[in-house]
Amino acid sequence: MKKPLVFFGLKDKYIYYAMGSAVGGFMTVAILSSLIGGWGLLVGAAVGGIGIWWSYKMQDINGLHNKTKNDNELHVISVQIKNTKILQKK
Repeated sequence: MKKPLVFFGLKDKYIYYAMGSAVGGFMTVAILSSLIGGWGLLVGAAVGGIGIWWSYKMQDINGLHNKTKNDNELHVISVQIKNTKILQKK
């Protein structure tokens, strides 16, 4: 059985989401710190940190695979009934 790739508690696609958030945060830090200064550094770090936090949160909520919620649906599973009294010949 194949096991998912795990990195700092993140699995599979959430690793890529966190990496994208970190790179986006670094780019935001670079751009805003050159334009605004210290406040841009804080805003960029917050953008990256919130993106990484969001990745962890989404992994906890959604899990690794998409799960379909079937609200207001009734699923009937047929089961073979073995009752000797019904099947006996008289």
